[in-house]
Amino acid sequence: MEETYLLNVEGVKKKILHGGQGELPKLQDGSKITFHFQTLKDDFERTVIDDSREAGIPMEIIVGKMFKLEIWETLLSSMRAGEVAEFWCDTIHTGMYALVSRGMRRIAEGRDPLEGQKHRCGMGNMFDYHSTGYADLDELQRTPQPLIFIMELFRVEEPSAYKRDTWAMSKEEKLAAVPVLHSEGNRLVLRKEFAQAAAKYQEAVICLRNLQAKEKPWEDDWLKLESLVTPLVLNYCQCQLELGEYYEVLEHTTELLQKHNDNAKAYFKRAKAHAAVWNEREAREDFLRVAHLDPSMAAAVKKELKQLGERMRKKHVEDRKRYQGLFQTPRGP
Repeated sequence: MEETYLLNVEGVKKKILHGGQGELPKLQDGSKITFHFQTLKDDFERTVIDDSREAGIPMEIIVGKMFKLEIWETLLSSMRAGEVAEFWCDTIHTGMYALVSRGMRRIAEGRDPLEGQKHRCGMGNMFDYHSTGYADLDELQRTPQPLIFIMELFRVEEPSAYKRDTWAMSKEEKLAAVPVLHSEGNRLVLRKEFAQAAAKYQEAVICLRNLQAKEKPWEDDWLKLESLVTPLVLNYCQCQLELGEYYEVLEHTTELLQKHNDNAKAYFKRAKAHAAVWNEREAREDFLRVAHLDPSMAAAVKKELKQLGERMRKKHVEDRKRYQGLFQTPRGP
């Protein structure tokens, strides 16, 4: 089945390759669209630029979240579930495709889609756009051209029908999600499911960090959010200690202490991580800071220091035996 017609949009033609089922979807802000796509040049070879099937997972976009290629929402709104369609789009709709494609490729490669743009001024970001890091996309950016999109629509979900990703939530939704995630994390800790609990705490921290990014550092609203972040980070670090991810703990506790250098619990968790990776001096320093900042933890510190001393003595004995074996002169027959 191939039916070609014009959408009510300038510079767009549609050809249905396989009919879908049901009614046309009613898109609203927050709706999630799941689909596969293929992007081709409008040349004799129909050169393939991108194909979501190569990544192994369908593409998802949230309606109303300022996706850089706005025309895609228009194209998808003309499709039924299960439909496969080919769209020809003129240059007026494809000028941003190189930048959109760069972000999607970086995500597929496990990289940050905003790599190179963080903490830079607007002029620096503008300069960064002169090269996408991909030769074929650089060509598209220099010479915008019509493109062909072949799309297969799987489903459209209403905002209430799926679990919202953190980045797609409003401010109110993020604030409401944090205590729920915190509680779920605590419940998972009681069941000793530390990896799953860490994921819940991490998601809650991301919600709060996103909100903090819109506030001025160290002012009241920023500080209120920071007071919610700190216990979540500490809980996350405790999970990582249980999982043996000691360097992860060192990284996050150090970052926390750079802002809150009087947090005894952060020093305590960092000290345990230092001890686990044989950083004896650093561990002792952090344990002593804990006892100084919070005398109620003195007994716990004394116990940890005793265990550290025993472990280090045992290690030194084992090391001496190992080195003696390495350098001992073999005897003759």
